[in-house]
Amino acid sequence: MSAFTAACRGALFIAALFSVFFASPAATPAFAAGALAVGKCGAYGQAFDYPAEQGARAAALKQCKGDCNAVTMKRACAAFSLDMAKPCGAHGYAVAPRISSALNAAMKKCYDFGGKECVIRAWACDARG
Repeated sequence: MSAFTAACRGALFIAALFSVFFASPAATPAFAAGALAVGKCGAYGQAFDYPAEQGARAAALKQCKGDCNAVTMKRACAAFSLDMAKPCGAHGYAVAPRISSALNAAMKKCYDFGGKECVIRAWACDARG
């Protein structure tokens, strides 16, 4: 085998590795939709890494028992807090780009609505969140 043939094979090998590591993520679908459903008395449901927001919303609502509302998140985080002293009372939820912001905002809303012993009940991040 000549040096030229060996060099060509080496170049083809490098090209194949490049296509495996860098082209594959672009070819696969990005699952970056999620939802958090919140109901009365601490009820919740969550879904993340869905291909579309509608599917995530439906999955979160299916998990939540009772009359629930859902918020969607796309490449973000959601958090749900409630007052442990009165679980059927004050609560808060938030969606933010980072988990720390979502947790802080959910806690703040719980206290703003009259909560005395607010705690995080659930949280979820989707894709980059």
